[in-house]
Amino acid sequence: DIFSSRHEEDWARLEAEFARPIHSPFRESPADIPAAYRRLCQHLALARHRRYGAQLIGRLNTIAANGHAHLYGHRVVSARAMVERLVLDFPRTVRREWRLVGLAHLLFYVPFVGMMLAVLHDPAMVHAALAPEMISGLEDMYDPASAHHLKARASESDLLMFGYYINNNIGIALRTFASGALVGLGALFFLVYNAIILGGAAGHLTGIGFGSTFWTFVCTHGAFELTAIVLSGAAGMKLGFALLSPGRRTRGRALAEEAKAIMPMVWGFGLMLVAAAWVEAFWSSSALIPPAAKYTSAALCWSAVYGYLLLTGRQRGA
Repeated sequence: DIFSSRHEEDWARLEAEFARPIHSPFRESPADIPAAYRRLCQHLALARHRRYGAQLIGRLNTIAANGHAHLYGHRVVSARAMVERLVLDFPRTVRREWRLVGLAHLLFYVPFVGMMLAVLHDPAMVHAALAPEMISGLEDMYDPASAHHLKARASESDLLMFGYYINNNIGIALRTFASGALVGLGALFFLVYNAIILGGAAGHLTGIGFGSTFWTFVCTHGAFELTAIVLSGAAGMKLGFALLSPGRRTRGRALAEEAKAIMPMVWGFGLMLVAAAWVEAFWSSSALIPPAAKYTSAALCWSAVYGYLLLTGRQRGA
């Protein structure tokens, strides 16, 4: 009849969409499917009201039930789907937001290198970045003649420091990310601020001859930690720009949509910070590992991190 022929194409499309397994949670449906599903429910109500026949009503009822299960029902997250989300969607999101990621790299590494070179050229410049008590603490920590550099640390201390590093690193990254909601200025501030602090510390310790202990300590886990901080800044600026330029959306809706879009990057830099804490606690701080091994591992880790972000998941079938 006229009613069926007019809407048959839409019903067939929904039948095909809802025929896929429910436990495929990360295969996204087209954006207009929810609206098409609501129209189907209207058609079902209309068919019942006008008594268009048991066969048609039964078919529409079956499509509606399958649609409800797909759109609103509980979905089982398979291990493969979870791995795909964490392993592949993260670098894809980083590449999709390459402009913000590139800007975040500039905002971090330019002040970092600039402050380090400034302190090496004029040692008094360190006081523009670091408080006196912080300078004293750094000197005690990285003095090659200090006791903690001359003996191995107990395994209990390694575990304790692992927890401390996770708390510290994730705290820095989350502050950088969340402050992006302040129209992006908070993320920008924390990127530059942390870069200046780290650059001042690196320049000062290198200048007074403590570079061997400092660089062997930070070089390996820095591949994960510094990259994660940069990515947290990029994700934070994504939130800020959504508020500054929401387009035709309300600012609340723009913020929610951009936060959802950037979540793979948030999960990614969170896992990188856990990896950084593990390396920092059990590898970087070990007095038993020779400097050459640490520099070699650093080269491998930096290459692996950026190789992963630049190359992984470029083909959907990978």
